[in-house]
Amino acid sequence: MSQKVLLSEKEINIILHRLACQLLENHLDFKDTVLIGIQPRGIFVAERLTKILKEEYGVKEIKLGFLDITFYRDDFRRGDKTLEATKTKIDFLIEDKKVVLIDDVLYTGRSIRSALTAIQSFGRPSEIELLALIDRRFSRHLPIQPNYRGRQVDAINNEKVKVLWKENDGEDVIYLINK
Repeated sequence: MSQKVLLSEKEINIILHRLACQLLENHLDFKDTVLIGIQPRGIFVAERLTKILKEEYGVKEIKLGFLDITFYRDDFRRGDKTLEATKTKIDFLIEDKKVVLIDDVLYTGRSIRSALTAIQSFGRPSEIELLALIDRRFSRHLPIQPNYRGRQVDAINNEKVKVLWKENDGEDVIYLINK
């Protein structure tokens, strides 16, 4: 097994700032927009973007939530491994709001399909957009594309993209791992 650094801490930071600017261009004051990080790893991207928007671009109020999709996955009861749910935290209304779903890696599209189903439990948004830090564009099983993408990666099927965050893993780095 070999791994190479796909993105360093500095490169991740630059990409997050670019994504924050793109969100700002399209949503301005965020009064009708909510950000939803998909559990477990999309929450780190969502929290970082929220921090950048507030601290560096002066957005006063951003509604940030976290969505667990465990029980909405099509592989929930498949395999030997028992899936454990994480916590959903959406303490605001999404009815008629613009929802930006945020995840770290867009791979097959199945997690996003699950998130689209799960978010319906909280109301009917006026619009749903997708932000992915890493887009593995040639690995899609479903016709799902991000509105905002940090970096496209052409990883073949035996390669894996691994995203590490300081908050969880002690460092900010993205690896391309060849199994």
